[in-house]
Amino acid sequence: MRIALSRRGDYAIRAMLALAEHERPGTDGYLSARRIAERMRIPARFVAHVLTDLGRAGLVRAGAGRAGGYRLAEPATSISVLRVVDAADGNGHVPRCVLRGSPCDPEGHCAVHETIARTTSAARAELARTSIAELVDAGGS
Repeated sequence: MRIALSRRGDYAIRAMLALAEHERPGTDGYLSARRIAERMRIPARFVAHVLTDLGRAGLVRAGAGRAGGYRLAEPATSISVLRVVDAADGNGHVPRCVLRGSPCDPEGHCAVHETIARTTSAARAELARTSIAELVDAGGS
């Protein structure tokens, strides 16, 4: 079994890593969308959409003007990977039945429903326990 992020979720985490690294001691100011895209190998056409998602979720702040760009809205230690993924992809609820490819029957769930639900909950709990700062410290970019 493989658990994978959507492309948008992947790019959101990459953008947050770039911003978190930029806020380490000795750096200051905002980081431009262009620099984030270049540094994290995010296609330029996607980076603005991802940063908008992150801004809407209150995870990044935008600054206008020549020295503008983006910065974290909170310390990286207080931003969980789950918050970033949810900002990009929604809450992770999969409305499709694993066995049928459509929603589970209104009268009941399929045989694998509860197992998948527990697995999803465990994965989300791990993402909630992990901060963006931990990823940076682990060499996440």
